[in-house]
Amino acid sequence: MAEHTVDHHLDIAAHRSTYANFVRGSVALGLICAFVLVALCAFAFGHTLHVFTGFAGLIIGIIAVMIDARSGSQRWLLSVGVLVLFGLITAISVG
Repeated sequence: MAEHTVDHHLDIAAHRSTYANFVRGSVALGLICAFVLVALCAFAFGHTLHVFTGFAGLIIGIIAVMIDARSGSQRWLLSVGVLVLFGLITAISVG
């Protein structure tokens, strides 16, 4: 029979690290979803160079999210800035 033992020793540092990485991944995934939504708006409603604008914004946005995720910053300023810029460019193209 297998031995079942219970280890009551909790590794708080590992737990906090896992939680921090989970939150970082969730924020990164949320930002990527926002970039996809703006790119879909550019594809559907854009008038001039809509395919190029959508794909370029999507690729640049994912690169910005990866840079922010790897840097360990908790502010995500680069990603949010690129997302706002991409949204403004898409809004100008649609309007």
